[in-house]
Amino acid sequence: MHETLSPAASPADLRDHHPSRVAGDLRRIGPGLLLALGVAGGSMLLAPLLPGVSALVVAIVVGIVLANAVPLPEVLAPGLSIASKRLLRIGIVLLGLEVALGDLLALGAPMLLVVLAVVTLGILGTVGLGRLLGVERGLTLLIACGFSICGAAAVAAAAGVTDPEDEHEERTITAIALVVLCGTVMIAAVPALAALLHLAPETAGLWAGATIHEVAQVVAAGGALGGGALAVAVVVKLARVVLLAPVIAVLGVQQRRAGRTDGTRPPLVPLFVLGFLAMVALRSLVPLPTLALEAGSVLQTLLLAAAMFALGTGVRLRRLVQVGGRPFALAALSTLLVAGIGLGGVLLVG
Repeated sequence: MHETLSPAASPADLRDHHPSRVAGDLRRIGPGLLLALGVAGGSMLLAPLLPGVSALVVAIVVGIVLANAVPLPEVLAPGLSIASKRLLRIGIVLLGLEVALGDLLALGAPMLLVVLAVVTLGILGTVGLGRLLGVERGLTLLIACGFSICGAAAVAAAAGVTDPEDEHEERTITAIALVVLCGTVMIAAVPALAALLHLAPETAGLWAGATIHEVAQVVAAGGALGGGALAVAVVVKLARVVLLAPVIAVLGVQQRRAGRTDGTRPPLVPLFVLGFLAMVALRSLVPLPTLALEAGSVLQTLLLAAAMFALGTGVRLRRLVQVGGRPFALAALSTLLVAGIGLGGVLLVG
């Protein structure tokens, strides 16, 4: 029995998948995509030479500098758009391979409750502070997610749900810039305060993991603390990373309830969040080869760095300086809030 085409499969639909059409699409997105991936690769080579600076940060800085130094050719736009959206989501999915639930459970219930308190109270408290300071809600929400969860990746993930069409891209860039600024300060501040408070290295490591924004910044501070602090700091940080999934899911539900101006409704849970959780489950339940995990980590960093570069090319510094002092005040207060909750929790659980 021969299969027949349904009425929906029109000749135009079939032409959309013709090899010539695919080749045309590749030519259209190729220049921007290759540039983003090339810069991402270079950023990965440069980042290890800059303590506490991740490839994501290097890539977004390169994007900002390039976009403000020279006019970028229009031919790059389609590929950069793909990088800032699709590559970002794939990178966040692969981020799940960094998290093994067994390592997180080894922290114990009291420390996991501290992590939950840092993320939950950090987000709610930052949103409240944003209202008091008069910072717009969209920017406040991005700052809250970035500072409470996992830095630039959390900012970009939240923006992907709350601003899927990139209508307010300046918010994303501002929030990422503030994450970089405040997180860099924390690399030196946490070890200095830990010494002042006479914290044991492991306790200081727990505090660093529960407090500092970016994973790379946590690694830098944990290394400076010494005495085994680095290992526990990274595990606590990854416990915060895994909470990215439920937070983004909640934002998705809120967006769904609010609806869109065009009448459509976003998915109840974004697909990339489900993919992230699937990768966490895979890492936790299947004994993956070390080579596969290392390859996943490299690919994840490459894709996220490419997305950050693409986001950076959308920044215009003249607009960025016009945001005023209130977002900077909010970032400073949010950092102090998260640090205070983390320190109190770590000291409480001993």
